[in-house]
Amino acid sequence: METKVSYTIVGAFVLGLGAVLIAGVLWLASGGAWQKDYDRYLAIENESVAGLNLNAPVKYNGVDVGKVQRIDLDHADPQRVILSFDIERGTPVKEDTIAILKTQGITGITYVELSGGAVGSPPLQTVAPNHYPVIQTRPSLSARLENILTSVLGKLDSTSNNINSVLSDENKAAFKDILRNSAEATAKIGPLIDKVGRSADAVGKMGGDLSNAGASAAKAADGLGAGVKRLGTDTLPELEHLLGELGTLSNSLKRLSDQTTRDPSGLIFGHKPVPNGPGETDTKP
Repeated sequence: METKVSYTIVGAFVLGLGAVLIAGVLWLASGGAWQKDYDRYLAIENESVAGLNLNAPVKYNGVDVGKVQRIDLDHADPQRVILSFDIERGTPVKEDTIAILKTQGITGITYVELSGGAVGSPPLQTVAPNHYPVIQTRPSLSARLENILTSVLGKLDSTSNNINSVLSDENKAAFKDILRNSAEATAKIGPLIDKVGRSADAVGKMGGDLSNAGASAAKAADGLGAGVKRLGTDTLPELEHLLGELGTLSNSLKRLSDQTTRDPSGLIFGHKPVPNGPGETDTKP
């Protein structure tokens, strides 16, 4: 007995199995998380992004939080590269969050590392005329090393040019003249030093004479001081006593002169007693 096959059922089964396989592949490709939502962010790099590819990971302190979706050259300024990221919604991208290009291990795979984001910092917002929030960037380690090496090489080149300028033929000739003039000046300095030494000896002798004269003057001053001291302690009191006696004598001579003027005979016969006035009587003590 011949079995009948329903091609409709077989076709439906094959289509259903294919749909399940496609859905499984998509689920695996998305990491098995259908519910994750992403937000778009931008970052502007002022250095080469060689080694960074599409779908390169974006990490926040080492944790995968998104992927690089676009890498575009800024046509208005070719020195800048515009990067577009899709980052998981809820990731704490804040105003002080920094994006830096890093290289992973010895494989040389370049990715974007986010860091920063203080607790009190506000979330990063879109600022016109941009359509998405723009994360700040900092030079990568390779860019910083390149800048340092460029600066060092520039300074070495400048130093080399300066050395070449110093060692030019004209400067060499000038150095020879300086050395020759120095030798001649040294030869002339010797006699001059001898003269200066002799002058110093003469000045020293003069200083000694002045010192001796000063000592003599000091000695004379000491003698004069002693004389003045004796005058003050011995002579002046005697002179003061003599002047007092002369004053007394002068007063006596004045009284004698007055009496003689009133009664010249009194100088020979002595003074007569003055007669009593009216109402006065002789009274002897």
